[in-house]
Amino acid sequence: MDPSLRRYAVFYFFYYAALGAYTPYIGRWVDALGHGGFVVGGMLGLWYGTRIVAPPAWAALTGRSARPGEWFFAGCVATLLCFAGFLFTHQAWALLAVMAAFGLFYNAVMPQFEAMTLTALGPRPELYGRLRVWGSIGFLFVAGSYGALMDRVGDAWFPWLVLPLFAGMVAAAWPHRGDRPPEAAPGVADAGHLFKRPGVRRFLLVALLMQVGFGPFYVFYTLHLQAAGHSGAAIGALWAIGVLIEIAMFWQAPRLITRFGAGPLLMACLGVTVLRWALVAAFAESFTLMALAQATHALSFATFHACCMRLISDYFPGRRAAAGQSLLYGFSSGVGGVLGAGLAALAWESAGGGPLAFALGALVTALAWGVYALRRPVPAA
Repeated sequence: MDPSLRRYAVFYFFYYAALGAYTPYIGRWVDALGHGGFVVGGMLGLWYGTRIVAPPAWAALTGRSARPGEWFFAGCVATLLCFAGFLFTHQAWALLAVMAAFGLFYNAVMPQFEAMTLTALGPRPELYGRLRVWGSIGFLFVAGSYGALMDRVGDAWFPWLVLPLFAGMVAAAWPHRGDRPPEAAPGVADAGHLFKRPGVRRFLLVALLMQVGFGPFYVFYTLHLQAAGHSGAAIGALWAIGVLIEIAMFWQAPRLITRFGAGPLLMACLGVTVLRWALVAAFAESFTLMALAQATHALSFATFHACCMRLISDYFPGRRAAAGQSLLYGFSSGVGGVLGAGLAALAWESAGGGPLAFALGALVTALAWGVYALRRPVPAA
Protein backbone atom coordinates (compact mmCIF):
# COMPACT_ATOMS: atom_id res chain seq x y z
CA MET A 1 0.00 0.00 0.00
CA ASP A 2 1.13 3.52 -0.79
CA PRO A 3 2.49 4.91 2.55
CA SER A 4 0.61 8.17 1.96
CA LEU A 5 -2.68 6.23 2.02
CA ARG A 6 -2.09 4.19 5.18
CA ARG A 7 -3.67 6.77 7.46
CA TYR A 8 -6.92 6.39 5.50
CA ALA A 9 -6.87 2.63 6.04
CA VAL A 10 -6.27 3.12 9.79
CA PHE A 11 -9.30 5.37 10.15
CA TYR A 12 -11.50 2.96 8.22
CA PHE A 13 -10.34 0.19 10.59
CA PHE A 14 -11.34 1.98 13.80
CA TYR A 15 -14.54 3.55 12.46
CA TYR A 16 -15.88 0.20 11.35
CA ALA A 17 -14.47 -1.67 14.35
CA ALA A 18 -16.74 0.51 16.50
CA LEU A 19 -19.59 -0.14 14.08
CA GLY A 20 -18.84 -3.85 14.39
CA ALA A 21 -19.79 -3.66 18.05
CA TYR A 22 -22.60 -1.18 17.64
CA THR A 23 -24.61 -2.66 14.77
CA PRO A 24 -24.79 -6.33 15.82
CA TYR A 25 -25.07 -5.89 19.58
CA ILE A 26 -26.76 -2.63 20.58
CA GLY A 27 -30.13 -4.29 20.01
CA ARG A 28 -29.08 -7.10 22.33
CA TRP A 29 -28.05 -4.55 24.98
CA VAL A 30 -31.31 -2.58 24.71
CA ASP A 31 -33.28 -5.83 24.86
CA ALA A 32 -31.33 -6.87 27.98
CA LEU A 33 -32.30 -3.55 29.60
CA GLY A 34 -35.90 -4.75 29.36
CA HIS A 35 -37.09 -2.72 26.36
CA GLY A 36 -39.16 -4.20 23.52
CA GLY A 37 -38.89 -4.27 19.77
CA PHE A 38 -40.30 -0.77 19.29
CA VAL A 39 -37.54 0.77 21.44
CA VAL A 40 -34.89 -1.28 19.60
CA GLY A 41 -36.40 -0.18 16.29
CA GLY A 42 -36.63 3.42 17.51
CA MET A 43 -32.96 3.41 18.46
CA LEU A 44 -31.91 2.19 15.04
CA GLY A 45 -34.49 4.43 13.35
CA LEU A 46 -32.90 7.46 15.00
CA TRP A 47 -29.50 6.16 13.99
CA TYR A 48 -30.56 6.18 10.35
CA GLY A 49 -32.70 9.29 10.72
CA THR A 50 -29.70 11.38 11.69
CA ARG A 51 -28.16 10.39 8.35
CA ILE A 52 -30.78 12.55 6.67
CA VAL A 53 -29.84 15.69 8.60
CA ALA A 54 -26.22 15.29 9.65
CA PRO A 55 -24.33 14.73 6.35
CA PRO A 56 -25.73 17.73 4.40
CA ALA A 57 -25.44 20.03 7.42
CA TRP A 58 -21.88 18.89 8.02
CA ALA A 59 -21.04 19.23 4.32
CA ALA A 60 -22.29 22.83 4.40
CA LEU A 61 -20.01 23.61 7.35
CA THR A 62 -16.93 21.87 5.98
CA GLY A 63 -17.52 23.18 2.45
CA ARG A 64 -16.97 26.75 3.67
CA SER A 65 -13.80 25.89 5.56
CA ALA A 66 -10.27 26.10 4.21
CA ARG A 67 -9.28 23.35 6.67
CA PRO A 68 -12.13 20.83 6.69
CA GLY A 69 -9.88 18.28 8.39
CA GLU A 70 -10.21 20.22 11.65
CA TRP A 71 -14.00 19.91 11.45
CA PHE A 72 -13.58 16.22 10.74
CA PHE A 73 -11.46 15.69 13.87
CA ALA A 74 -13.90 17.72 15.98
CA GLY A 75 -16.76 15.54 14.76
CA CYS A 76 -14.91 12.41 15.82
CA VAL A 77 -14.26 13.83 19.31
CA ALA A 78 -17.96 14.75 19.63
CA THR A 79 -18.89 11.21 18.59
CA LEU A 80 -16.80 9.76 21.41
CA LEU A 81 -18.25 12.13 24.01
CA CYS A 82 -21.84 11.48 22.95
CA PHE A 83 -21.43 7.71 22.98
CA ALA A 84 -20.11 7.97 26.53
CA GLY A 85 -23.63 9.10 27.45
CA PHE A 86 -24.79 5.48 27.12
CA LEU A 87 -22.79 4.70 30.27
CA PHE A 88 -25.37 6.58 32.33
CA THR A 89 -28.68 5.95 30.52
CA HIS A 90 -31.18 3.12 30.88
CA GLN A 91 -34.65 4.63 30.44
CA ALA A 92 -36.12 4.64 26.95
CA TRP A 93 -36.36 8.44 26.58
CA ALA A 94 -32.74 8.88 27.71
CA LEU A 95 -31.48 6.18 25.37
CA LEU A 96 -33.25 7.83 22.45
CA ALA A 97 -31.90 11.27 23.36
CA VAL A 98 -28.31 10.02 23.54
CA MET A 99 -28.80 8.12 20.29
CA ALA A 100 -29.96 11.29 18.52
CA ALA A 101 -26.89 13.26 19.64
CA PHE A 102 -24.49 10.40 18.97
CA GLY A 103 -25.92 9.70 15.52
CA LEU A 104 -25.70 13.34 14.46
CA PHE A 105 -21.92 13.30 14.76
CA TYR A 106 -21.09 9.68 13.96
CA ASN A 107 -23.10 9.80 10.73
CA ALA A 108 -21.68 13.19 9.75
CA VAL A 109 -18.01 12.26 9.60
CA MET A 110 -18.02 9.25 7.26
CA PRO A 111 -19.43 10.99 4.14
CA GLN A 112 -16.79 13.67 4.62
CA PHE A 113 -14.10 11.03 5.03
CA GLU A 114 -15.28 9.14 1.93
CA ALA A 115 -14.94 12.39 -0.05
CA MET A 116 -11.49 12.98 1.47
CA THR A 117 -10.48 9.45 0.47
CA LEU A 118 -11.69 9.80 -3.13
CA THR A 119 -9.86 13.13 -3.34
CA ALA A 120 -6.65 11.52 -2.09
CA LEU A 121 -7.01 8.74 -4.66
CA GLY A 122 -7.47 11.25 -7.48
CA PRO A 123 -7.28 9.43 -10.82
CA ARG A 124 -7.07 6.03 -9.05
CA PRO A 125 -10.63 5.51 -7.71
CA GLU A 126 -10.29 1.78 -8.38
CA LEU A 127 -8.05 1.59 -5.29
CA TYR A 128 -10.93 2.59 -3.03
CA GLY A 129 -11.77 -1.03 -2.21
CA ARG A 130 -8.19 -1.69 -1.08
CA LEU A 131 -8.56 1.02 1.57
CA ARG A 132 -12.18 0.34 2.54
CA VAL A 133 -11.33 -3.33 3.15
CA TRP A 134 -9.53 -2.31 6.36
CA GLY A 135 -12.87 -1.13 7.67
CA SER A 136 -14.21 -4.60 7.03
CA ILE A 137 -11.23 -6.10 8.87
CA GLY A 138 -12.00 -3.93 11.91
CA PHE A 139 -15.69 -4.85 11.73
CA LEU A 140 -14.76 -8.55 11.48
CA PHE A 141 -12.43 -8.46 14.47
CA VAL A 142 -15.08 -6.95 16.74
CA ALA A 143 -18.32 -8.43 15.40
CA GLY A 144 -16.84 -11.92 15.41
CA SER A 145 -15.61 -11.73 19.02
CA TYR A 146 -18.01 -9.49 20.95
CA GLY A 147 -20.89 -12.00 20.95
CA ALA A 148 -18.86 -14.52 22.93
CA LEU A 149 -17.34 -11.71 25.01
CA MET A 150 -20.78 -10.45 26.02
CA ASP A 151 -21.81 -14.01 26.84
CA ARG A 152 -18.88 -14.07 29.27
CA VAL A 153 -18.98 -10.61 30.89
CA GLY A 154 -22.68 -9.82 30.53
CA ASP A 155 -24.70 -7.55 28.27
CA ALA A 156 -24.53 -4.65 30.74
CA TRP A 157 -20.86 -4.12 29.83
CA PHE A 158 -21.68 -3.26 26.21
CA PRO A 159 -21.01 0.53 26.42
CA TRP A 160 -17.71 -0.01 28.25
CA LEU A 161 -16.59 -2.53 25.62
CA VAL A 162 -17.31 -0.13 22.74
CA LEU A 163 -15.92 3.10 24.19
CA PRO A 164 -12.21 2.21 23.60
CA LEU A 165 -12.98 1.63 19.92
CA PHE A 166 -14.28 5.18 19.57
CA ALA A 167 -11.17 6.43 21.36
CA GLY A 168 -9.13 4.62 18.70
CA MET A 169 -11.21 6.32 16.01
CA VAL A 170 -10.38 9.73 17.46
CA ALA A 171 -6.67 8.88 17.50
CA ALA A 172 -6.90 7.73 13.86
CA ALA A 173 -8.61 11.02 12.89
CA TRP A 174 -5.78 13.14 14.32
CA PRO A 175 -3.45 12.87 11.24
CA HIS A 176 -6.27 14.16 9.00
CA ARG A 177 -6.60 17.54 10.70
CA GLY A 178 -4.68 19.27 7.91
CA ASP A 179 -6.46 17.62 4.98
CA ARG A 180 -7.45 20.12 2.32
CA PRO A 181 -10.72 20.38 0.37
CA PRO A 182 -10.84 18.74 -3.08
CA GLU A 183 -9.98 20.81 -6.11
CA ALA A 184 -12.84 21.96 -8.32
CA ALA A 185 -13.38 19.92 -11.46
CA PRO A 186 -13.43 22.03 -14.65
CA GLY A 187 -16.91 22.60 -16.01
CA VAL A 188 -18.72 20.84 -13.17
CA ALA A 189 -22.27 22.10 -12.69
CA ASP A 190 -23.88 22.53 -9.32
CA ALA A 191 -25.10 19.52 -7.31
CA GLY A 192 -28.74 20.35 -8.00
CA HIS A 193 -28.13 20.16 -11.74
CA LEU A 194 -26.24 16.89 -11.36
CA PHE A 195 -29.15 15.45 -9.37
CA LYS A 196 -31.28 15.90 -12.50
CA ARG A 197 -28.92 13.94 -14.72
CA PRO A 198 -30.43 10.80 -16.30
CA GLY A 199 -29.97 7.84 -14.00
CA VAL A 200 -29.14 9.70 -10.77
CA ARG A 201 -32.61 9.64 -9.23
CA ARG A 202 -33.23 6.02 -10.20
CA PHE A 203 -29.87 5.05 -8.72
CA LEU A 204 -30.67 6.84 -5.44
CA LEU A 205 -34.11 5.19 -5.27
CA VAL A 206 -32.55 1.76 -5.75
CA ALA A 207 -29.98 2.49 -3.03
CA LEU A 208 -32.84 3.60 -0.73
CA LEU A 209 -34.85 0.41 -1.36
CA MET A 210 -31.77 -1.74 -0.81
CA GLN A 211 -31.31 -0.07 2.59
CA VAL A 212 -34.98 -0.65 3.47
CA GLY A 213 -34.43 -4.32 2.67
CA PHE A 214 -31.43 -4.38 5.01
CA GLY A 215 -33.55 -2.94 7.87
CA PRO A 216 -34.42 -6.29 9.52
CA PHE A 217 -30.78 -7.38 9.28
CA TYR A 218 -29.31 -4.31 10.97
CA VAL A 219 -32.01 -4.07 13.64
CA PHE A 220 -33.04 -7.63 14.49
CA TYR A 221 -30.61 -10.14 12.95
CA THR A 222 -28.87 -10.92 16.25
CA LEU A 223 -32.18 -11.19 18.12
CA HIS A 224 -33.67 -13.28 15.29
CA LEU A 225 -30.82 -15.76 15.55
CA GLN A 226 -31.07 -15.82 19.35
CA ALA A 227 -34.77 -16.64 19.05
CA ALA A 228 -33.85 -19.47 16.67
CA GLY A 229 -31.61 -20.99 19.37
CA HIS A 230 -28.12 -19.85 18.35
CA SER A 231 -25.55 -18.92 21.03
CA GLY A 232 -23.66 -15.64 21.18
CA ALA A 233 -20.54 -17.36 19.88
CA ALA A 234 -22.45 -18.84 16.92
CA ILE A 235 -24.02 -15.47 16.11
CA GLY A 236 -20.60 -13.82 16.25
CA ALA A 237 -19.27 -16.49 13.91
CA LEU A 238 -22.08 -15.80 11.43
CA TRP A 239 -21.33 -12.07 11.48
CA ALA A 240 -17.65 -12.94 10.96
CA ILE A 241 -18.41 -15.17 7.96
CA GLY A 242 -20.20 -12.32 6.23
CA VAL A 243 -17.37 -9.89 6.84
CA LEU A 244 -14.64 -12.36 5.84
CA ILE A 245 -16.35 -12.84 2.49
CA GLU A 246 -16.84 -9.08 2.28
CA ILE A 247 -13.11 -8.49 2.77
CA ALA A 248 -12.19 -10.92 0.00
CA MET A 249 -14.67 -9.28 -2.35
CA PHE A 250 -13.45 -5.75 -1.65
CA TRP A 251 -10.08 -6.80 -3.05
CA GLN A 252 -11.72 -8.19 -6.18
CA ALA A 253 -14.41 -5.53 -6.67
CA PRO A 254 -12.23 -3.14 -8.76
CA ARG A 255 -11.44 -5.94 -11.20
CA LEU A 256 -15.08 -7.01 -11.43
CA ILE A 257 -16.30 -3.44 -11.98
CA THR A 258 -13.71 -2.94 -14.73
CA ARG A 259 -14.78 -6.17 -16.42
CA PHE A 260 -18.57 -6.11 -16.07
CA GLY A 261 -19.41 -2.47 -15.28
CA ALA A 262 -20.94 -1.02 -12.13
CA GLY A 263 -24.53 -1.08 -13.45
CA PRO A 264 -24.79 -4.79 -14.36
CA LEU A 265 -22.99 -5.78 -11.15
CA LEU A 266 -25.41 -3.67 -9.11
CA MET A 267 -28.32 -5.57 -10.61
CA ALA A 268 -26.71 -8.93 -9.81
CA CYS A 269 -26.17 -7.83 -6.22
CA LEU A 270 -29.85 -7.01 -5.84
CA GLY A 271 -30.93 -10.41 -7.16
CA VAL A 272 -28.64 -12.29 -4.78
CA THR A 273 -29.85 -10.20 -1.83
CA VAL A 274 -33.47 -11.21 -2.49
CA LEU A 275 -32.45 -14.85 -2.10
CA ARG A 276 -30.43 -14.02 1.02
CA TRP A 277 -33.33 -12.50 2.97
CA ALA A 278 -35.64 -15.32 1.88
CA LEU A 279 -33.22 -17.85 3.38
CA VAL A 280 -32.92 -15.91 6.64
CA ALA A 281 -36.71 -15.66 6.87
CA ALA A 282 -37.37 -19.36 6.34
CA PHE A 283 -34.38 -21.26 7.71
CA ALA A 284 -32.98 -19.30 10.70
CA GLU A 285 -32.60 -22.49 12.77
CA SER A 286 -30.02 -23.92 10.34
CA PHE A 287 -26.48 -22.70 11.02
CA THR A 288 -25.36 -24.12 7.67
CA LEU A 289 -27.95 -22.21 5.66
CA MET A 290 -27.33 -19.07 7.68
CA ALA A 291 -23.62 -19.38 6.92
CA LEU A 292 -24.49 -19.74 3.23
CA ALA A 293 -26.72 -16.67 3.42
CA GLN A 294 -23.95 -14.68 5.12
CA ALA A 295 -21.54 -15.66 2.36
CA THR A 296 -23.69 -13.68 -0.07
CA HIS A 297 -22.64 -10.54 1.83
CA ALA A 298 -19.84 -10.43 -0.73
CA LEU A 299 -22.40 -9.20 -3.26
CA SER A 300 -25.14 -7.79 -1.02
CA PHE A 301 -22.79 -5.35 0.67
CA ALA A 302 -19.19 -5.31 -0.56
CA THR A 303 -19.74 -5.32 -4.32
CA PHE A 304 -22.92 -3.24 -4.05
CA HIS A 305 -21.11 -0.60 -1.98
CA ALA A 306 -18.12 -0.50 -4.33
CA CYS A 307 -20.48 -0.08 -7.31
CA CYS A 308 -22.27 2.76 -5.53
CA MET A 309 -18.96 4.51 -4.86
CA ARG A 310 -17.99 4.21 -8.52
CA LEU A 311 -21.35 5.55 -9.74
CA ILE A 312 -21.51 8.39 -7.22
CA SER A 313 -17.97 9.50 -8.12
CA ASP A 314 -19.08 9.66 -11.78
CA TYR A 315 -22.22 11.62 -10.99
CA PHE A 316 -20.59 14.03 -8.48
CA PRO A 317 -16.94 14.68 -9.41
CA GLY A 318 -14.46 17.17 -7.97
CA ARG A 319 -15.64 19.52 -5.24
CA ARG A 320 -19.13 18.02 -5.55
CA ALA A 321 -17.85 14.73 -4.11
CA ALA A 322 -18.82 15.63 -0.54
CA ALA A 323 -22.28 16.77 -1.71
CA GLY A 324 -22.72 13.52 -3.60
CA GLN A 325 -21.67 11.41 -0.63
CA SER A 326 -24.00 13.36 1.66
CA LEU A 327 -26.88 12.91 -0.78
CA LEU A 328 -26.27 9.17 -0.98
CA TYR A 329 -26.00 8.79 2.80
CA GLY A 330 -29.01 10.99 3.51
CA PHE A 331 -31.30 9.60 0.84
CA SER A 332 -30.44 5.89 0.98
CA SER A 333 -28.96 5.19 4.40
CA GLY A 334 -30.98 7.98 6.04
CA VAL A 335 -34.50 7.77 4.61
CA GLY A 336 -34.06 4.12 3.65
CA GLY A 337 -32.68 3.26 7.07
CA VAL A 338 -35.58 4.92 8.91
CA LEU A 339 -38.14 3.17 6.72
CA GLY A 340 -36.30 -0.14 7.05
CA ALA A 341 -36.06 0.09 10.85
CA GLY A 342 -39.73 1.07 11.14
CA LEU A 343 -40.89 -1.71 8.84
CA ALA A 344 -38.74 -4.22 10.70
CA ALA A 345 -40.04 -3.11 14.12
CA LEU A 346 -43.67 -3.38 13.02
CA ALA A 347 -43.08 -6.86 11.62
CA TRP A 348 -41.07 -7.94 14.68
CA GLU A 349 -43.83 -6.91 17.08
CA SER A 350 -46.50 -8.61 14.97
CA ALA A 351 -47.41 -12.30 15.05
CA GLY A 352 -45.05 -12.86 12.11
CA GLY A 353 -41.97 -11.76 14.07
CA GLY A 354 -38.52 -12.24 12.54
CA PRO A 355 -39.61 -14.43 9.60
CA LEU A 356 -42.09 -11.79 8.46
CA ALA A 357 -39.52 -9.01 8.86
CA PHE A 358 -36.97 -10.74 6.63
CA ALA A 359 -39.65 -11.81 4.11
CA LEU A 360 -40.58 -8.14 3.74
CA GLY A 361 -36.89 -7.34 3.32
CA ALA A 362 -36.75 -9.79 0.40
CA LEU A 363 -39.88 -8.25 -1.14
CA VAL A 364 -38.53 -4.68 -0.97
CA THR A 365 -35.19 -5.75 -2.47
CA ALA A 366 -37.05 -7.50 -5.30
CA LEU A 367 -38.79 -4.17 -5.96
CA ALA A 368 -35.37 -2.47 -6.12
CA TRP A 369 -34.25 -5.06 -8.67
CA GLY A 370 -37.32 -4.31 -10.79
CA VAL A 371 -36.76 -0.56 -10.63
CA TYR A 372 -33.13 -0.90 -11.73
CA ALA A 373 -33.97 -3.42 -14.45
CA LEU A 374 -36.14 -0.77 -16.14
CA ARG A 375 -33.31 1.78 -16.35
CA ARG A 376 -32.00 3.16 -19.61
CA PRO A 377 -28.18 2.98 -19.56
CA VAL A 378 -26.58 6.35 -20.21
CA PRO A 379 -22.91 7.13 -20.80
CA ALA A 380 -21.11 8.73 -17.87
CA ALA A 381 -20.10 12.32 -18.52
